[in-house]
Amino acid sequence: MTLIENKFFNTMKIGIIGLGFVGLSFASVLGSKKYSVIGIDSDKQKINKILTGKAPFYEPKLDSTLKNALKNGLKITNEINQVVKECKLIFIAVGTPQREDGSIDLTMIKKVVKEIGKNLAKTKNIPIIIVKSTVVPETTIKIILPILEKESKKKVGKGFGLVTNPEFLRETNAINDTIKPHVVVIGGYNDKFTKEVEKFYTKFHKNIPIINTNHQTSEMVKYANNSFLATKISFINQIATICEAISEVNVDTVAKTIGLDPRIGNLFLTAGPGYGGSCLPKDVKAIINFSNKYKIKPALLHAVEEINYQQLENIMNLIKKKVGKISNKKITILGLAFKANTDDIRDSISIKLIDSLLKKGAKIIAHDSKAISNTKIIFGEKIDYTNSIREAMKNTECVIIMTTAKEYSQISNNELKLMKKRVVIDSRRLLVNHNLDMDYSAIGMG
Repeated sequence: MTLIENKFFNTMKIGIIGLGFVGLSFASVLGSKKYSVIGIDSDKQKINKILTGKAPFYEPKLDSTLKNALKNGLKITNEINQVVKECKLIFIAVGTPQREDGSIDLTMIKKVVKEIGKNLAKTKNIPIIIVKSTVVPETTIKIILPILEKESKKKVGKGFGLVTNPEFLRETNAINDTIKPHVVVIGGYNDKFTKEVEKFYTKFHKNIPIINTNHQTSEMVKYANNSFLATKISFINQIATICEAISEVNVDTVAKTIGLDPRIGNLFLTAGPGYGGSCLPKDVKAIINFSNKYKIKPALLHAVEEINYQQLENIMNLIKKKVGKISNKKITILGLAFKANTDDIRDSISIKLIDSLLKKGAKIIAHDSKAISNTKIIFGEKIDYTNSIREAMKNTECVIIMTTAKEYSQISNNELKLMKKRVVIDSRRLLVNHNLDMDYSAIGMG
């Protein structure tokens, strides 16, 4: 890339609409690297918090990256017209939440696209509109494009460019994944606009594979990616259930060994309580819903979901086996978020477990270093909360470890002796080799 091209991309204005997990991470990283970025969000309360250098959710490294970006000129506003008028690249990163039937709700993205279109009609700027939001195949060409052309009275390829660009960020690793993703996917018409986006990413990411394809394929890539990861998790959880029935079998050794096979790989082969979070459950349901519309029966994906549901049932059955009647029993849940080191409780198996236990009349005390505030929004005063593991274990009849938080692996006999009954159910096998004085059960251990 020439010196002139480098200078162009550093001074070119970039708009990012939607400052959630994806949008704020992207805006913060770009801003910290001195790109000229304007971040847009409709939530004024969120904007005010971001302007103080604090993200509205917990993500490692995000606050420090955001503060650095603000010092380097990152602008935050709720006005889309400024972005459409001034920016060369406009990234859409608003949410596409799940409906009850599993389909995605396009309300927010339709609203944003409509507003972009209206403002396009009033400007001579010819921006490239880049869809980062997760949308099912054909959404860009059948829904987003018609709205843009209708509202702007301009044609794609002339009055504006249109590209789909799915993201693959992992919660708790968003900053690193934004800086160095495993791949960049660009979906479009193989025109000057897609080439412009490719140049941008070639400069931003050194030596990262870039896949150029059409809109529909790039949209499908995201769902195929997340569905496969969910499948790997459900697969190893199914193996874990089989391992539990066999004397002295350890699922971790099984997973480690098969993971050494390059055809399989070791990532997402850790048995546990089941997958959760904002992506995998939502995306599996969405692609199932999408398939049904085309009269395709995605039997494998249905099985992936069913195994995930069974993990919760397995834990409940183990609790009943160990404590007997659940009603009025004090039970401790260690780990509330869907994974360690995040405050995200969306589709968390821990939250579903607590709900099931409450329906059985259990008395719950919960611990998590990051997710208590969000959990209180759901359960309020129905359960007790504590920031102390020792306090969480006092007089309890059963402790259930739900995440891989390092502090749970440091539990000793000093904490265990505080329990009324020393029953520990370890869904992550953190204490498997600790030789502690307890009645110990672990997912995947025969």
